[in-house]
Amino acid sequence: MSGPRGLSPRDAWKRYVDRRRTELTDGSADSYHYRLKLFGHWCEDRGIETVDELNGWLLDEYRAHRAGEGIASTTLHNEMETLRGLVEYLEAIGAVEDGLAEKVDVPRVPEDEKSRETKLSTDDALEILRYHRSNDETYGSLFHAILEVAWHTGARLGALRGLDLRDLDRDVGYVEFVHRPETGTPLKNKRKGERMVKLLPEVIDVLDAYIAGDRRPNHDEHGRQPLFTSTRGRPGRNTVRVWSYRATMPCVHGPCPHGHDPDDCEFRTHTHASKCPSSRAPHHIRTGSITWHQDRGIPKEVTAERVNASQRVIDRHYDKATKFEEMELRRGPHMDKLSLD
Repeated sequence: MSGPRGLSPRDAWKRYVDRRRTELTDGSADSYHYRLKLFGHWCEDRGIETVDELNGWLLDEYRAHRAGEGIASTTLHNEMETLRGLVEYLEAIGAVEDGLAEKVDVPRVPEDEKSRETKLSTDDALEILRYHRSNDETYGSLFHAILEVAWHTGARLGALRGLDLRDLDRDVGYVEFVHRPETGTPLKNKRKGERMVKLLPEVIDVLDAYIAGDRRPNHDEHGRQPLFTSTRGRPGRNTVRVWSYRATMPCVHGPCPHGHDPDDCEFRTHTHASKCPSSRAPHHIRTGSITWHQDRGIPKEVTAERVNASQRVIDRHYDKATKFEEMELRRGPHMDKLSLD
């Protein structure tokens, strides 16, 4: 069969992702690719050769299949939402019957599960940073410098990776995040993600020490000078993740809470850093940073500008204060207003 109805599920999802790449970041496109690849393989296992064979029953069967594999409710929600987007595209090109996308059940995520977000706690972050600031051997190291910037800006992984040496103004005291897709460092929100973020003098001092010492004077493949450099120039996304895991291990500043000997602990290697129960990814640092900004009384609109996220998104996805933190750190300072004196 020729025409759109003859598309195989594999060709359909690849075609869809290719169409979306111009409006998605590389990371988002990769997520779409992975989610829809799972659906494509399921279709092939079921003997579904063309997309015009799809119907509401099969789409519900796929949802049940994924749910039965024990994935998190947020993962199932994201996968089915992406699948609905694919089916809407197939409707638009006449590959499936009209109205099929409405039959894709995108499950709601319970509110309590939306708030189950791992973060780098304020206590842990400040303890690590204070340790580095008082330790001559680690002051200005790569792990110290990138954690200072990540914690004080709340920046995403891609934004940290995309920083150039020229984006740091050491005299005025800020870093500038710039959308540069043509040379491999797009921002998640493209031009809307561009911003200058003020840094405290003590953070600038750490970056000065890093640039003078630990930073490799390397260029990337486009001739740019990354602020945070690897042996090959600009680090890959996974390298930045590993740096994040290594920088947040509790054994950096004290004894291991899990009973391991740091000298022979496999978690301290490049390939196993993510397996440390206490290490944190860039997203967890961002979440902890945003919570810290709010706990310190920074106005929401200021935090939103610094971290490039709307106030609604911050409230829903990033601000993970505990009930005690909300009472003590946010409402507590206002208690004097209730005094009868």
